[in-house]
Amino acid sequence: MTTLEIPVRPHTTTGVTPTLGRKAFVEQVMGMPVSVHIRATEPTRVDVAAAAAAVFAHLRKVDEVLSTWRTDSHLLRLQHGTATTDELHPWLADVTLLCLEAEDRTDGLFSAWRARPAGRTVFDPTGLVKGWAVAAASAHLETVPEIAWSINAGGDIAVGTGRGMHDVAPVWRVGIEDPRVRGQIAEVVTLTRGGMATSGAAIRGAHVLDPRTGSAVDRPGSVTVVGPDLLWADVWATAAWVDPDAAQALMAARDPEHHLIRL
Repeated sequence: MTTLEIPVRPHTTTGVTPTLGRKAFVEQVMGMPVSVHIRATEPTRVDVAAAAAAVFAHLRKVDEVLSTWRTDSHLLRLQHGTATTDELHPWLADVTLLCLEAEDRTDGLFSAWRARPAGRTVFDPTGLVKGWAVAAASAHLETVPEIAWSINAGGDIAVGTGRGMHDVAPVWRVGIEDPRVRGQIAEVVTLTRGGMATSGAAIRGAHVLDPRTGSAVDRPGSVTVVGPDLLWADVWATAAWVDPDAAQALMAARDPEHHLIRL
């Protein structure tokens, strides 16, 4: 789901409002445009550019390890029997464990395992990897002093601050596109830290499968989950697109800091 980021000037308890400039970095990574937006008094600093470059490098490494499209990725080489376990990056094991946790947490509404027509089960962690990758890549920005940042990866948003910006964190207003009217903003969410993820069929078609039936979920609308952690917002958004009512009840019981927006 396409989103629009609109920064709002930060405020402080002392009444002094710092003047923040803005710089954006954009690269095509993991098959999608990824943008890193920086708010700082000097957004053109060398350390800011270096941190943004580290974010993109991290995401390119994730693509190298976990892509389901690149035939040379660690994941596909393992599935095709052309790689040994000694050659595999530890991220593959980490993501597998997270997918198992996500399946348990959502009572099976999220699953990274799907059956192919011939009956063979395939591990496809796509529904978790993007949120996990962006959340991990943001660590490169969290150590940079006196910046606020936002990462937009194909509509999944993570925002936060670097060192020394806790009390003057800008508010980011993130627009959720109307799934029925392209280019129109249906709702605006405000964030200072955390993440949000949207799932639906309006942009990519019926690409999400219901693990309970194996059928694609194809209906109007969209669901967005907002919370402190993009990884779990991404998981819950997928689960909520499969079954909004069941996911909302589970999320309220198990991850109450996340909340669901239905359009």
